[in-house]
Amino acid sequence: MSLGWSHSTDAVVSVPTRARDPRTAARWTAAFMLLGAAAGSVNLLVDGVLRDGAPRGVYAATMALLAGLGLGLAARPRVGVWPTFALVLLGDLVYVVVAMSVRDPLRHATPLMMLFAAFVAAWFLDAWMLGVHMAVVPFACWAALAPSFTDAPGLGVQVLVNAGMLDVAAFGVFVLRRRVQGLLAATEALSSTDPLTGLANRRSLVTQAERLWRQAHREGDHVVALVLDLDHFKQLNDTHGHATGDAVLRAVAAALRAVVRPTDVLARIGGEELVVVGLAADRTEAHRLGERLRGAVRQAWLDQPGVTASIGIALDRPVPGADVATGVWRLVDRADAAMYEAKQAGRDRVELAPPLVPAPRAHRVVRQDHPA
Repeated sequence: MSLGWSHSTDAVVSVPTRARDPRTAARWTAAFMLLGAAAGSVNLLVDGVLRDGAPRGVYAATMALLAGLGLGLAARPRVGVWPTFALVLLGDLVYVVVAMSVRDPLRHATPLMMLFAAFVAAWFLDAWMLGVHMAVVPFACWAALAPSFTDAPGLGVQVLVNAGMLDVAAFGVFVLRRRVQGLLAATEALSSTDPLTGLANRRSLVTQAERLWRQAHREGDHVVALVLDLDHFKQLNDTHGHATGDAVLRAVAAALRAVVRPTDVLARIGGEELVVVGLAADRTEAHRLGERLRGAVRQAWLDQPGVTASIGIALDRPVPGADVATGVWRLVDRADAAMYEAKQAGRDRVELAPPLVPAPRAHRVVRQDHPA
């Protein structure tokens, strides 16, 4: 049963699992700040919008600050969670300045302007930071709307309605974000993890093995691949049922996970075949690792004696400039061939693939012309 892997089509799909990406946060925050600065600056051009005696200089400086910060984020599109938190609170404060500077906040500076800050907080901040913003919103609404009302009940209704709408919208976006993150995490797990054993699958094996390939190239080590195939597994399935076979695979996976080194990559690539990719100084060290894995398989399922594995091992030194994925799959293919040698030699054993012999150099033929 040849593996028949396609080396060129097994590209790993990387799925982001966090909504709070520094670049995305910077771009959206910059866009909201520039949009808010543009909308707020219109009040400077329209007569009768600002209150009598309102310091136009302070208002203009506030809009300039907002625009400057937005341009700064756009020019250097990366922002961490703490600066984002500070910018959200600054946005709340800017709204209060705007609302207290205009004649009628309900017409020219509605509290819905804080939706910009609410959306940024809900999508890019941690839960407690969003909670701080939601707690600030009612106070910002009260400070902004208080000069426009003479009666406390009317002010209270407006604060309750506007702050409630803003906080409900922010909380709804936050819940949506968590659902999206959960779905993306589940999708990423399905694309990179074997669902039966919880080990890495073929798709993620390449990505993790590339790390070891580069490390071996830096440190001068060998990359070692071990292919394990459970002996007589079809017979076990036919005799005891597929449920027992699945339980054996899970037990073997757990046993191997307990003995492989932290830097090794352990994957299930199909059926009863598993692969370990790691680093080894020489063939002796690689053989010791194979024997340790073979012993772990024998101890994995004591309820059903006779569960063993045939193991093939291959080593290689990374070649500078070579394609890493192709090199990894070729190494695994050589280990797979050694595993079949172990099967033919009686099973429950470890076989090392023969070392690669460098291709002989082609001798240059010098042509000598005979005289006429």
